[in-house]
Amino acid sequence: MSEEQQIKQRALDAERVDEVLDSRVYDRIMTAAEFREPDRVPIWDFIDSWPIYQQFAPGEEDRVVATARVFNGLEIDMCRSVYMPQPPGSEGQEIESETHKRKISGRTNWVVEYPIKSLMDVKAWRRDPPREEDIWPEVERAAGIRGTFAPQTLFVPGCGVGFHAAYGMMGLQLFATALYDARDDIERIIATLNAANCVRAKAYAKANLGPLFFVGDDIAYKGRTMFSPAMLQELFFPYLTRLCEPLVKAGIKVIFHTDGYVMDIVDDLLESGVAGLNPLEPLAGNDIAALKKRYGRNLILVGGMDCSQLLPLGSVGDVRDGTRQLLHDAGRGGGFFIGSSSEIVPATPVENIFAFYEACREFGKYPLRV
Repeated sequence: MSEEQQIKQRALDAERVDEVLDSRVYDRIMTAAEFREPDRVPIWDFIDSWPIYQQFAPGEEDRVVATARVFNGLEIDMCRSVYMPQPPGSEGQEIESETHKRKISGRTNWVVEYPIKSLMDVKAWRRDPPREEDIWPEVERAAGIRGTFAPQTLFVPGCGVGFHAAYGMMGLQLFATALYDARDDIERIIATLNAANCVRAKAYAKANLGPLFFVGDDIAYKGRTMFSPAMLQELFFPYLTRLCEPLVKAGIKVIFHTDGYVMDIVDDLLESGVAGLNPLEPLAGNDIAALKKRYGRNLILVGGMDCSQLLPLGSVGDVRDGTRQLLHDAGRGGGFFIGSSSEIVPATPVENIFAFYEACREFGKYPLRV
């Protein structure tokens, strides 16, 4: 057996998720995902807080271990990504990778230089999609990460569709220009990136590391989508459908993430194979109570707690009140994973972070009394 085959076999032979996860956590997630009420509402999130990481994983340099300690310590049921927050003193630091140049501002990495800088670059860009054999080391790593988070927290692997990655290689201004001046090339780039992620999705579907898979592509602003409905129908939804196909066939529920306003595209997402929607920003215009009323038995709602104003700027009392209201609006009947409306941002006070997750556990017990 070749090394590639051995890696694939180890990934396929990984323990089943119900064997590595605490039975209470597994049952909580699965019951809610099936639109029934478990012991309490499951918690899902992403945390970008240096003080919290230093509290639960002081001095830890391994981001997998550090993130697992944070999520286990806060009793968060699901984690969608490993991370290491930017430490104090990193402001203004520049980071160069093989493709992008980034700068830290507000303790967040922002792209300041893209690999595709002109229409000529757009036309010239080429990349061969990976073979499935190339993906198995990643899947094996994901199985290892899952083991580090277990038994208290489910690590949810994921990838993008390819659309966000396309405009993320050139910036929105050049992308918008190229949609008119180099449309065939833009479609080729999206198709190539999507093909790579479809190979990835097929491998994860075969390995079946867990009941959920995270797919993230930002396609919306506050109040509206970033692109017209017609353009999304041409250049986004067909590729999302293609990506979801092997996962859905394997019985894996796809949790789709886009920041911004999503109220007008929920039906399109469901038709593409999406089972859950994250992060449901309230300040972008999303009405989680209306979504619960309309899609309560068909769409898992994930997130919903305002992370741009309430969590970072509100008092502990405000956070507790907001948590109660969110559980009232979306919690009944299952089908809800509570969490922030994107991530716990660096400006969020530690006391508010603790207050939020404590309130989730306190007020999220079924039967709900909020």
